[in-house]
Amino acid sequence: MSTVNIGMISFAHGHAAGIYRLLQNIPGVQVTAIADENEARVRDYLEEAPAIRYYADYRELLADDCDAVVICSENIRHAEMTVAAARAGKHVLCEKPLGLNVDEMERMIQACEESGVRLMTAFPCRFLPAVIQAKTALERGDIGEIVAVKGTNRGTMPGGWFVDPALSGGGALLDHSVHVLDLLHWMLGSRVTEVYAETATLFHDIPVEDTGFLHVKFESGAFASIDTSWSRTRSFPYWGDVTLEIVGTEGMLSVDAFGQKNEVYSDEADKARWSYWGENMNRSLVEAFVGSVREGKEVPVTGRDGLRSAAVAAAAYESVRRGGPVALNEHGRYSVE
Repeated sequence: MSTVNIGMISFAHGHAAGIYRLLQNIPGVQVTAIADENEARVRDYLEEAPAIRYYADYRELLADDCDAVVICSENIRHAEMTVAAARAGKHVLCEKPLGLNVDEMERMIQACEESGVRLMTAFPCRFLPAVIQAKTALERGDIGEIVAVKGTNRGTMPGGWFVDPALSGGGALLDHSVHVLDLLHWMLGSRVTEVYAETATLFHDIPVEDTGFLHVKFESGAFASIDTSWSRTRSFPYWGDVTLEIVGTEGMLSVDAFGQKNEVYSDEADKARWSYWGENMNRSLVEAFVGSVREGKEVPVTGRDGLRSAAVAAAAYESVRRGGPVALNEHGRYSVE
């Protein structure tokens, strides 16, 4: 088995630490370098693994001999870092949202295609058993033709750079809608043709929206409503949810992505907790990326997949600005008024 050497670019996103740990436990994988302008943020990892090379500038890491990179930076930097990594010949696993607009995501995809490297978008929810089983049931036609979907992705407000629009590019709508939109594109096999959205800041004193609601129409004729919010309080027993209620002409299918959980009551926590015992979706995501790099095959969640979902989110913000629905063409673009 050939060794896959991976560099980590930025630990700004909280998922970086988990991905780093998962990579350490995959046979034939080595994390050889970490780049982060904030050395204090990664100091513990460097001290426990002295062989890992550290770079303050990610461009210096790209001159390293790693095969691929994982980008967990602030959203605003995804495009810049991905294009640079592609030009350096590195395969890329990029945290979601892939980008903030169609133009920059097209540049990311083109750069990777021109350099012959893989670009994978970090959508781990695709790897959850409940989601996979639901997609299989839909493909069998168990509930007939899909008419409508009610989806949710509600979580706890993350704080930090997520609430700084100059670094995040948006709030809860962007952060949480893309997961559900990716699942719907994948499961329904149809593109979004129109989106109407409303946002508000209801739960926290922050400069971005913490509440969003989307209504989307698909080319197939199906439509969906999506609750995308940071409405979960600190006292809530779990960090969030991903649910789908799928209505077909011959039945209905319910998906609770994190439904495999135990209720835990602890005096130390001083509140009830949900302990999830199901499949580790992030491990499956990382293993799929490593497998694609090692075997030279297409990644299961492509840059084009990432573009489709983030393009709808971008159009949703335009809908909020206009106060009405926005149509999307086959490229995910909307007309500028």
